[in-house]
Amino acid sequence: MQRKSFGGMSCPIARSLERVGEWWSILILRDAFLGVTQFDQFQKSLGIAPNMLTRRLNALVESGLLERRLYQAHPPRHEYALTERGRDFRPVLWALLAWGNKHFAPEGPSVIVVDRETGQPADPVLVDRVTGKEMTADTFRSAPGPAADEYQRTRHSPSQEVVR
Repeated sequence: MQRKSFGGMSCPIARSLERVGEWWSILILRDAFLGVTQFDQFQKSLGIAPNMLTRRLNALVESGLLERRLYQAHPPRHEYALTERGRDFRPVLWALLAWGNKHFAPEGPSVIVVDRETGQPADPVLVDRVTGKEMTADTFRSAPGPAADEYQRTRHSPSQEVVR
């Protein structure tokens, strides 16, 4: 059974899920941020089947989140490095980490984000780059962008908002 593709949808969330919506992909990116670069390292860290890891790495390369670099010619072996697009995923991982610690860690956080200089724990939040305001449902909402089609304009109109 072929899964549905979200790549052709106009929703940026759906398009993003097309690239990273499969859980192995997010865990591979997490490991790449932790310095994992080689196939065997990913496999050992994740306990993932080789065929599945090959598919996920290929998909992340095709999506431009990782790049494949030859590090050994005979036999050919590659390492995987985050691209700029991949590095831009870090705040998403930190947001997932904070959300998971808040809602799914009754024993307490096993991983936290800390300030590199002070070592003090951080509390990741989403902040608007222009105003510096914390982005909450009370201060921000989604809205149709310049490329929105009629469906998106209707779906993201203020009258459609339910949860605040």
